[in-house]
Amino acid sequence: MTDTELRDAPRLPAGLFASRDFRLLWAGETVSRLGSAVTAVALPLVAVVALDAGPLAAGLLSAAVWLPWLLIGLPAGVWIDRWRRRTVLVRANLVSAALYASVPAAALFGVLTLAQLMVVALLAGTAAVFLSAGHQAYLPDLLHPERLTEGNAKLQGGASAAQVAGPGVAGLTVQAFGAATGLLVDAVSFLAAAAALLLIRDRRAQAPAADPAPLGRRVREGLAFVRRDPYLGALLRYGAVANLALAGYQAVSVLFLVEELGVAPAAVGWLGAAGALGGVAGAALVRPVTRRYGTARGVLLALLTVTPFGLLLPSARPGAGVLLYAAGLAVMVAGVVLANVVIGSFRQRYAPPELLGRVVATSMAANQATIPLGAVTGGVLGEVLGLRPAMWITIALLTASAGLLIASPLRRVRDLPDAWSAEAKK
Repeated sequence: MTDTELRDAPRLPAGLFASRDFRLLWAGETVSRLGSAVTAVALPLVAVVALDAGPLAAGLLSAAVWLPWLLIGLPAGVWIDRWRRRTVLVRANLVSAALYASVPAAALFGVLTLAQLMVVALLAGTAAVFLSAGHQAYLPDLLHPERLTEGNAKLQGGASAAQVAGPGVAGLTVQAFGAATGLLVDAVSFLAAAAALLLIRDRRAQAPAADPAPLGRRVREGLAFVRRDPYLGALLRYGAVANLALAGYQAVSVLFLVEELGVAPAAVGWLGAAGALGGVAGAALVRPVTRRYGTARGVLLALLTVTPFGLLLPSARPGAGVLLYAAGLAVMVAGVVLANVVIGSFRQRYAPPELLGRVVATSMAANQATIPLGAVTGGVLGEVLGLRPAMWITIALLTASAGLLIASPLRRVRDLPDAWSAEAKK
């Protein structure tokens, strides 16, 4: 399969891995996710173990990673539509590599502080805005619309597989060299991702648009399109509430495992791998579930029947009871990943090409903007009520959030529409 065929042909017998360009994109993204999986364990451990941070400080650190979505998420969509998307991705990867490399460097010289961790989290979160929205907008430059779900599933499957290995790598690295060194793995992974993007041959991707319109006007156009569309609007509201709840439990999960369940810091990552295994399963189930039930019904089925398993997390107890945490996490993540692959592919097909960057960034910004609030809320709940009550409250909210889609257009259709039209507004 040639890379031109990959973009222009809707159905080809060969899989996407037959394309050199897609293999490079997948490899770079998977390696980057491996590094990020290490950081997801190492960064809070640096704060908790090396710098003696409490629940509130851990929540603020988690919030700092996501705060940039609130600050620049909307204008980022305009810039992504105006700039070459591959160039945006390369530069964001290089900036991220430099930021995460600064932490082990500071630790080596004995000058690492919680303030530096906060700054690194904030600036790396800013780069992550362009990486997340940019990847969503860049994939349609390489793939035919009918192959987007397959492409997203493969990318998500690779990311989940990396998250299986990532916590193990994190555990070994933390145990052998210290938590700060784990961030060096992430820095190297960002360099590898940048190199893979530079090797992609396809040069037909979207060029910078000559757009003299004011930034504010373009931001308002993206906001209005998403807000008025019945499908995008419903998915946005669900995502905002779900991410708030997810951030709340994630902000205290490391402390919960270490202090309430007695899990050794080096083993925290191994428990996180259970969620990544669920992500692999969720990505693999996308095509069979959507073929049988449809894309809209498949999302509802996954969220309404699977996310309640998350209530097993706060039910876990020390010793063998830790297995409840692992099982609940695996099943819950499987449903969330399946839904995210379908929803992401829907946005890429549905949005008009000239609005794609803004639609993706607006949707993601609204969803991600609730994460800092959720992280701080989780930290406050953990500080005031205790870690286990904080887990119960946040996971219960996540379970209830899926009910928002029952009142949306998704319950009336089997499949989400393939492209926007004026009829979608009615």
